[in-house]
Amino acid sequence: MGNTTSRRSSNRIAMEPEKTTVFKQEQTRGVTYRIPALIYLREAQTYLAFAEKRATPRDSDAKIIVMRKGTLLSGSIQSNTTEHHQVITGKNAARLCYISSKDNGLTWSKTKDLTDSVISKKVRNWATFAVGPGHGIQMESGRLVVPAYVYYIHCECACIPLPCSVKPHSLSFYSDDRGETWHVGHIIQRMSCECEMAEIIDRDGRSHLYCNSRNTSGHRVEALSETSGNTFDKPCLAPKLVEQCSGGCQGSVIGFPVPESLSEEQAGANKDDMNLPYSSDTQTWLLYSHPTNKRKRSDLGVYLNRSPLHTLGWEKPWIIHHGPSGYSDLAYCEGEQFACLMECGKESELEEIAFVDFHLNDVMEAINGKLKTP
Repeated sequence: MGNTTSRRSSNRIAMEPEKTTVFKQEQTRGVTYRIPALIYLREAQTYLAFAEKRATPRDSDAKIIVMRKGTLLSGSIQSNTTEHHQVITGKNAARLCYISSKDNGLTWSKTKDLTDSVISKKVRNWATFAVGPGHGIQMESGRLVVPAYVYYIHCECACIPLPCSVKPHSLSFYSDDRGETWHVGHIIQRMSCECEMAEIIDRDGRSHLYCNSRNTSGHRVEALSETSGNTFDKPCLAPKLVEQCSGGCQGSVIGFPVPESLSEEQAGANKDDMNLPYSSDTQTWLLYSHPTNKRKRSDLGVYLNRSPLHTLGWEKPWIIHHGPSGYSDLAYCEGEQFACLMECGKESELEEIAFVDFHLNDVMEAINGKLKTP
C-alpha cells in the first residue's frame, strides 16, 4: 500500500471517501479477516495494514497475523481457547509477544515472549488479557506505549474465580528504552475493555496520555494519565461517544498537532454548538472512529475533538461508511492527511477490511454541514 491522496467518487451523494479492499472474506471456505491495524511509515511514505486471518469468524479460530506485504507468525494464544473460557475458569492462555522489523516490514524477527518477564506474578489475578486492538504510540519523551486490557479476578473461592468478580479493565504496557525492556501499568479503576491511547500536549507543553475504552454502558470510557501510562485518573463516561448496548465495539483514536494553517476561529471549538465555555486549549487535537449506530455495529463515523482535555469537546461525526461496520484503526500521515482501516460490508461488517484516506478539511466540512448527506 503506497502513499495515496484523498479521492472522491463523483456519483456518491453521501460523500464517503473511496474505499480500497485490503482483505476480503472467502465465503466459500469461511476464511475471515478481522481486527485491523494500520501504521504509516513516514520515511518510506507507505502504509502497513495488518489483520487476523481466521478459519471462521470466531475469535478462537484466529490462525495468523497477515500484512499487505506478507504473513507474520502469531503464537499469542493457545489454539481454540476462547476468551470466555478463560474468564469463567480464571486460567489465562494468552501470551505477551512481539516481533520487529528493520526494513519497513519486508522481513520480521522471530517471536519473543515477554509474559514471564513483564507480567510475572500479576498474571495470577488475570483470567486473560490482550493488547489493543489497533496501534500503540511513541510519546514525545520517547516512551513506547501499547494499550491493553485485562479481565481481572477481584475475588476467588477455592482458587476458582467468582464469575461476577471477573471484570475487564484497560491498562498499558510501556518501554523507555526503545522496546528493550517493558513494564505494565496499573489498571483503570472502572470497567473498561479494548482501548487505544493518544498523547495530548497542552498549551504549556505538558503531556497527558489519553485513553479511550470500550464499555457496555452505552457510552465510551475516557481517562487521563499524568504519569505517561503508569496510572490513569478519574475515568468517566463520554456522553457524546455512543457505544452499542449489545456489548460495544472497538474504536480507534489518534492525536495530531493543531494545524498552523487554520485561523483562530477555525481552530477554536464551536462553543455555541457544544455549550462549552472554552475553545481549544491544547497543541493537540484528537480524531476518533467508531460505529455511530446506538443499537448495532453500523455507520462508521470519524469524530473530531478540538478541546481534547474535555469530554464534551467531541463534535458530531462524519460517516465514512453507511452500513455494517465494526473495528477500525486510524493513522495520522503527514500535514493534515489521515487514513482509516475498517471492517465493513453491505450485509455484514465481516465481508471485508477496507482502506480509506481523507483530509482534515473533509472532517471539518462535514461538521460544519458543508458535505451532503442522504
